[in-house]
Amino acid sequence: MMIASFDVDAQRTFTPLCPGELPVPGGDQIAEELNAQAALAHFRIASKDAHNPNAKWVVASHDDMLQPLDYPDTDLTWVRHAETGTPGFELIPGLPRPQAYDFLVYKGVENDMHPYGACYHDLKDRISTGVIEWLRCNEVNTVLVGGLALDFCVKTTAIQLANAGFTVYLNQAACRAISPQGAKAACQEMVRAGIHLVDNARTLAQLVKKDS
Repeated sequence: MMIASFDVDAQRTFTPLCPGELPVPGGDQIAEELNAQAALAHFRIASKDAHNPNAKWVVASHDDMLQPLDYPDTDLTWVRHAETGTPGFELIPGLPRPQAYDFLVYKGVENDMHPYGACYHDLKDRISTGVIEWLRCNEVNTVLVGGLALDFCVKTTAIQLANAGFTVYLNQAACRAISPQGAKAACQEMVRAGIHLVDNARTLAQLVKKDS
């Protein structure tokens, strides 16, 4: 069994370290769990939101967020976040530098495309980011997933991987959600998609075994 560990959008923008962007409570506290699950894997991959200030989904205030938009690949409004070259774009403290990963996905680069999952650039799961193909080329069949935020990008990425035929484990201790209600709904949706929910990396280690 070949295993990959996936750090989904574990960036400062989704933590209290960037309070003016999209801070997820406790988002800066998951590095230890992400590192622990990575130690169980043969490969470590990551995704990063990579936005710019001119995106069509940008609004000035948090009060204006989550309003529907009539674009094929941009469904909701959001405040500026994860802009390249800013502190919010960087990975959270405690994670490796990007150069240490085996594969990186940069998503949301186009002004009118705001994907949530890391496997496709569009909302219809048509334009691949290449990560599924890379995993298959490296004969990976099991993916361990954690990151930010559980109820948006993590959930969508995990489901995309499951739909592509991978065995997917979601490490709940390596995630944080925008809201408890969102976390509950996301977990229910992932279970329906066949994803295995695991409490933490210690439990995960009992379920998967990395070949020597």
